[in-house]
Amino acid sequence: MNYDDIKEKMEKTLTVFENSLAEIRAGRANPAILNKVKIDYYGVPTPISQVAGISVPEARLIVIQPWDLSVLKEIEKEILKADIGINPNNDGKVIRLNFPELNEERRKEIVKNIKKIAEESKVAIRSIRRDGIEEFKKKQKDSEITEDELKVAEDEIQKITDKNIEEIDKLLANKEKEVMSV
Repeated sequence: MNYDDIKEKMEKTLTVFENSLAEIRAGRANPAILNKVKIDYYGVPTPISQVAGISVPEARLIVIQPWDLSVLKEIEKEILKADIGINPNNDGKVIRLNFPELNEERRKEIVKNIKKIAEESKVAIRSIRRDGIEEFKKKQKDSEITEDELKVAEDEIQKITDKNIEEIDKLLANKEKEVMSV
């Protein structure tokens, strides 16, 4: 029996969850929050990382230094439009993003949001499990596999599901700790 499709779909869900966590601002400067920001570079939507050097010289500062100074204003405009909660500081050569210290209320709000994203990912994984089991039940109904093979398949799919749910919980706990201890 082949569980590769189920594993692959669950791994993709896990990857999406990890990317979502990376984009969440936790008080520390993390260049990943700029991943979804694209600028119009000669008519092509281009990620900032492809038109500028992005560095983190301090814990709460990101410096964006474009290789072509003509895109400086465009980068600044797109960061504002992306609504990442930080105002860019443009000095004509580089853009600085200063991350303010998070207060307790904001931290709790961020953790609540992270938990919501984690729960959505778990629901997606359970949905993949349900679809996989339905597929095997259909095979059993069509007499392609035996009832015992169906039981083995259900157990295996459950093990894959449990492993992925556990990974989501681990990532959630790490991010929650990071947000609350900054």
